[in-house]
Amino acid sequence: MDFEEYRRMDAMAMAAAVADGQTTAGELLGCAFARTDAVNPKLNAVIARRDAGAREEAAGPPAGPFAGVPFLVKDLFQELAGEGCNRGCRALRDAGTSADAEAEITRRWRAAGLVVFGRTNTAEFGARSVTEPEAHGPARNPWNPVLSPGGSSGGAAAAVAAGIVPVAGANDGGGSIRIPASHCGLFGFKPGRGRTPVGPAFSEWMHGAAGHHVISRSVRDSAALLDAALGAEAATPVVAPPPARPFSEAVAAAPGSLRIGYATGSPIGTQVHPECRAAVEGAARLLEGLGHHVEEAEPAIDGQQLARDWLTLWFAQVAAMVERVRQHTGAGAAGFELETRVMAALGRSLSAADYVAAHERWNRYRHAMHDFHRQYDLYLTPTVARPPPRIGETALPGWQRTALELVLRSRTLPRLRASGLIERLVRDELGRVPFTQLANLTGAPAMSVPLHWTPHNLPVGVQFVAPVTGEAGLFSLAGQLEMASPWFDRVPALP
Repeated sequence: MDFEEYRRMDAMAMAAAVADGQTTAGELLGCAFARTDAVNPKLNAVIARRDAGAREEAAGPPAGPFAGVPFLVKDLFQELAGEGCNRGCRALRDAGTSADAEAEITRRWRAAGLVVFGRTNTAEFGARSVTEPEAHGPARNPWNPVLSPGGSSGGAAAAVAAGIVPVAGANDGGGSIRIPASHCGLFGFKPGRGRTPVGPAFSEWMHGAAGHHVISRSVRDSAALLDAALGAEAATPVVAPPPARPFSEAVAAAPGSLRIGYATGSPIGTQVHPECRAAVEGAARLLEGLGHHVEEAEPAIDGQQLARDWLTLWFAQVAAMVERVRQHTGAGAAGFELETRVMAALGRSLSAADYVAAHERWNRYRHAMHDFHRQYDLYLTPTVARPPPRIGETALPGWQRTALELVLRSRTLPRLRASGLIERLVRDELGRVPFTQLANLTGAPAMSVPLHWTPHNLPVGVQFVAPVTGEAGLFSLAGQLEMASPWFDRVPALP
C-alpha cells in the first residue's frame, strides 16, 4: 500500500479493509511508520515510539471495531502501563518516569482494536494554547511548519493533518482539542462532562471541565470512537445518561431545521482577526442554505469573569501538578518552564475562599447557557480569535522573563499580581483563544469544524456549543456540514 492509498482512508475505512482481508494491521502500521519517518523530523509531532510493541500487537488476531488501525496517544494522562509519560515536562523526562497503570481511556481504545505505536508532543502539563515544550521542542503545523499547530494537543493534530494517522488521542480542559483542530484543518470534538473515563489517575478531572477524546479527519471516526470509549467508571461522580442511539448513527441522521445563535466578538473584549469573523459569517450563510435559522445572539455571561474563574481553576491545577512532580522526582525549579512556575505560583497565592467562589460561579454560567438553549439549539462562535501563531510568537520577551524570575525568587508575586502585569500577560494568552473555555466550565459538548481557509491557505475552524448531553445533535450537524462543505481531501502540501 502506498501513502496516497493510505491517506485516502479514514480509520473506519482502514478497519473495514483489515476485516475484509484487503490489507493487514502490519501493512497499515508500516505505512504509519514510513510516514512518521518522512515528516516527523520537520514537524516534531511524535516524541516517543514503541515500534516493537506495536508490531507485536498488530501481528495478533484482529478484534474490535477499529482492529488494526494505527494510533497515537497524547503524552498527557493517556498512559500505557510500564511505559514513559513525560507530560511535556523536563523533570519527568529527566527522571525517566513510567506509568504505574494504563489509563482507562487508553485501555478502551486498545480494546477497540487501535494499535498504539507512539506518543504525541504536548505543552507542559497541557497548560498552553501552543505546543512548544522545552522538554521536547515545538511541534509544527503541517500547513506551514513555521507556524504552531496549537495546543495543547498540537502533536496529535499535526500527526493527523500530516497523514501519519487518521485519528489520534487528545484531551481538552480549556480548548486543547478544538484549538489545534482549528489550526490544522481537522474535526475536533469535546464530549460533555462524564462521557469518557479519566481514571485511574482521577475520578473527575478539573471538576469535570476536562476530558479525553480524539482529533480526526472524518466526523464518523470521531463519533464511532466516542461510542467505543463511552461510559462511566466506578468512581465517576457524575454519570452522563446513555445516548438514545450510538453516536455513529447520529452522523448520518438529518439534524432537522435548527435555530442557531452566533457571535463573532471576543467574550473578553480582545480583538478577533477578520478571517476568524469571516469563518463564522461563512458558516452562517452555509447553515442558512441548509435550512437552519441563524441569527446573532449570545448568552448572558460576563466573559471576563468566566475567563478569570477558568484561570483560577487552571492556576490551582498547575500548582498541584508541579507539587506532585516535585515530590515524585525531587526536581527543583530547573525541572519546569518559567511560565509553568509562574502559573503554579499564582495558584499557590489563591485562597481557598477564592477557589470555592470561582467554582461556585460555574453554576451561574450553566444557568445562562440553559436559558440560551431554550431559544437556540446551538451556539456558534469562532474556535480561535487568530490564525495559527508563528513558532515562538507567544514566548515571553527577555525582559519579562528576567522580571518574573526575580519575582519568583523574591516571593513578591502578590505585589506583582496587584500591579496588573500578570493579568495583562494572561490576557495576551487567552486573547488568542477566548471562546473555548465556556464549554469546559459548563460541561457542555462542543466541536470545531474546519469550514474556512484564509487567502494564505491556513485553516480556521468554527465552534458549535450544544446543550448538556447534546452530543448527538452536534454529530448530526457535523455530518451534514461535512457533506455540504467537504474537508477530508483538503490536506497540506507536505511531501
